[in-house]
Amino acid sequence: MKKTLLPPTGRSHENQTFSICIAEILNAELRDIPAASNGIGLEKIGYWLAAQNLALIPVRAPESFQWAGCWIGRLEGGDGYVVMAGTPSGVAWIPDGVISGSGDVCEGWVIAPPALALPQRDEKHGTIEAIFRFADSGAPGELLSSAHLLAGVGVDGDRYAIGKGHFQSEGRWGQALTLIEAEAIEYLASEHGVEMPAVDARRNIVTRGIDLNALLGQRFRVGEILCQGSRLAEPCAWLQKTTPPGMLRGLVHRGGLRADILEDGEIRLGDKIIPETNN
Repeated sequence: MKKTLLPPTGRSHENQTFSICIAEILNAELRDIPAASNGIGLEKIGYWLAAQNLALIPVRAPESFQWAGCWIGRLEGGDGYVVMAGTPSGVAWIPDGVISGSGDVCEGWVIAPPALALPQRDEKHGTIEAIFRFADSGAPGELLSSAHLLAGVGVDGDRYAIGKGHFQSEGRWGQALTLIEAEAIEYLASEHGVEMPAVDARRNIVTRGIDLNALLGQRFRVGEILCQGSRLAEPCAWLQKTTPPGMLRGLVHRGGLRADILEDGEIRLGDKIIPETNN
């Protein structure tokens, strides 16, 4: 389908031309890319890409940047974004209705996977091994035998459900529920010599017997509750401050999954975790 500028749809002109270029590069539907009424909507688009193991990377020196594949650029004197490609790079595609400009490239973005190859295991079904709730970003974890999940909100009583999460942001995807594999905690100990209790990973659910990376961008059920795998729960510098040295390296691409909750309901220890497509 030819991707052109559309009548006003709640998108800013910048967001519209930027999104059209993303759709062209990824062969995606423009309607699936989040709209923004101001600017290019980096945060929303970033989370949308994260569900596909992709990230937007700003180009430091776009006027001299070279990339064998396609990337997004904006030229001096232009009123929107274009698709660049080649070594050296030139304008490869201009959305209909965009004035491309004729000066140097003044802004550039590359779409690339943060993980070229995610660790994977051939395990499609699993169970809940532990459930944790944290009253705020610095509170100790509370081990639960069951928990109530609130659609679009989080685990009842957890810091992200009550607005006290360290990375809390209204409307942000993937902050309602976090999961990590028990096998990842065991890998951290066996391969990196880092002994860390599962609670210190500060995830809501510890799983056993399922490949969480395979649920990225997929719907799945925790017990009876429908969830959506939104982005990887990569370890971060903030978590490293409260955990043993070596945690950050050992859990890269093994830090679990951030998910959105699509239905209200109870989960319990031992509940099954099953991809929706396999039900």
